Amino acid sequence: MLIDLSHTLEADIPMFPGFPPPELTSFISREESRQFYAEGVEFLIQRLTVIGNTGTYLDAPFHRYPGGKDLAELDLARLCDLPGILIDVTEGCLAGQLEIPGEVIPEAVSGCAVLFRTGWDEHWKTPAYLSANPYLTASIAERLVTGGASVVGIDSWNADDVRDPRRPVHSILLGAGIPMIENLCCLDRLTSRGFRFHAPVLPVRMGTATPVRAYAVTNAD
Repeated sequence: MLIDLSHTLEADIPMFPGFPPPELTSFISREESRQFYAEGVEFLIQRLTVIGNTGTYLDAPFHRYPGGKDLAELDLARLCDLPGILIDVTEGCLAGQLEIPGEVIPEAVSGCAVLFRTGWDEHWKTPAYLSANPYLTASIAERLVTGGASVVGIDSWNADDVRDPRRPVHSILLGAGIPMIENLCCLDRLTSRGFRFHAPVLPVRMGTATPVRAYAVTNAD
C-alpha cells in the first residue's frame, strides 16, 4: 500500500515567516493555445513560482554549506526505497514537551530513513502550526550521523528549535551529507518499522531545497 506523506501544495499553506507562498499562474491560457493546434485541441501551460522550502520539502547539504551536494548531486539511493524507522513522540510533543529526548533514537539506523512523528501536522493551516515547534537536538543529530542514517524527516515546520539561530541540527546533519525533510504529514499511518520510504527530488543544479512527494510503501492491504 502506498501512503502519501506530503502536504498538498497550494496558495494558503503555512510558510516560514517572511517567505512568499507558492504562485500558480497561466503562462499560456487554453484560449491562447488554440492558435497552435488543430481545431478542438488546447492546452494550459502554467508557471509555478515557489521557494524551495515550501510545503513538504527536502534540504540538500548545499542549503547549508557551499561545498555540500546540491539537489542534482544527491544520490537517489539515499532518498528512495529505504527501510523506514518511525519514532513516535506525539504524546510528549502535543503535551508541550517540544524538545525530543535523545533516548528515543534506536541503535540500528544505518541506511534508513528516520522519521519523527510529533503530531504537529494536526495544526497544519492553523496559527498554531508556526508557533514554537517540536524539534530535534544536536545530540540526536550526532547520534543519527554516527549511526549512518540515510535521510531524516519530521512532521514539524523545522527540525531545529526555531528560537535557536545556530541551527545545530541542520548544521550537523547537512554537514554529514544527510538530507532533511520537513513538514511531513500522515505519519500516524505508519508503524515503527516495516515500511519503505521514498522522496525523489528534481535534479536541480545549484538547488538547495525543493518540495517533494514523499511516500511510504507498506505490506498492509
